[in-house]
This record gives sequence, C-alpha cells and structure tokens, in this order.
Amino acid sequence: MNDTSSLEQDPRAWLAGVLKEFSCQTGTLHRADGEWLDLVAHAGVPAELIPKIARIPFGKGIAGVAAATREPVELCNLQQDLGGVAKEDARKTQVSGSIAVPILTPDGRVLGTLGIGKYAPYDFPEDEKNRIAAVAAGVAALWM
Repeated sequence: MNDTSSLEQDPRAWLAGVLKEFSCQTGTLHRADGEWLDLVAHAGVPAELIPKIARIPFGKGIAGVAAATREPVELCNLQQDLGGVAKEDARKTQVSGSIAVPILTPDGRVLGTLGIGKYAPYDFPEDEKNRIAAVAAGVAALWM
C-alpha cells in the first residue's frame, strides 16, 4: 500500500509510486480550493494539457465530476468513449482505462482528487478500486 509520508516533500515522486503500484502510466493529484481543483502533481500528461488541468472546476472532466459527485469516475476506454464526462482534449493523453477518486474527509468534504490511467483499455477490478480509495483516504488523513 502506498505510503503518504513522502507526499508533502515530493508530490511527483509520491505519485510515481502510486502509478507503479497500480501499473499505470499517467496520473494527477489535485487539491480542492473551494469549488476548484488545483494541480499538485502530474505524471505522463502531455505538456500542452497542463494549463487545461492546472485548475479545474468541480463538475468538469473526470476529476471535476469525481469531486462534484464525491464518487469515483471510471472509464474503460477513454479513447473510444468519453462517457459524457471526459473532455475531448482528454484523448490527447493517450489514456484508455482511467479512474479518478475523490479525496474526502470522514464527513464527506472534498479535499481533492487522485486520478490514474493506463494506455490500454482497462476495467479496474473491485480490489484495485478499494486500494485506490485507501490511497485517497491516506492523502485525506495527511491533508486534514
């Protein structure tokens, strides 16, 4: 299980560890500021997309919808089906299987989101979804 102790010192290295743990190639970590998500760390995201994901309103894109609904958002193949959630530019990531989970306080306040993705189409099995949620809970404990 991913250890959050390195998150505040080196968010990018921490995120790289999360990606390795889940055999993913891309990832984002956003922290909530009111009804907005601010990018804390990213990996595998094309440079041209960074300005578009640096500050995301709740409800927009995969991370924004995860924050707004306080529920994980998963797409098996983002390249073929944006699911009505992802924006067209999301295809530029070359990611297919992706999931974004909200980072929540025990009382349900949104602290941020964690998103990870694979280049191949992929349905995250329940055990992986539970592990990703546990990683997000660890971040919440650190950020509260």
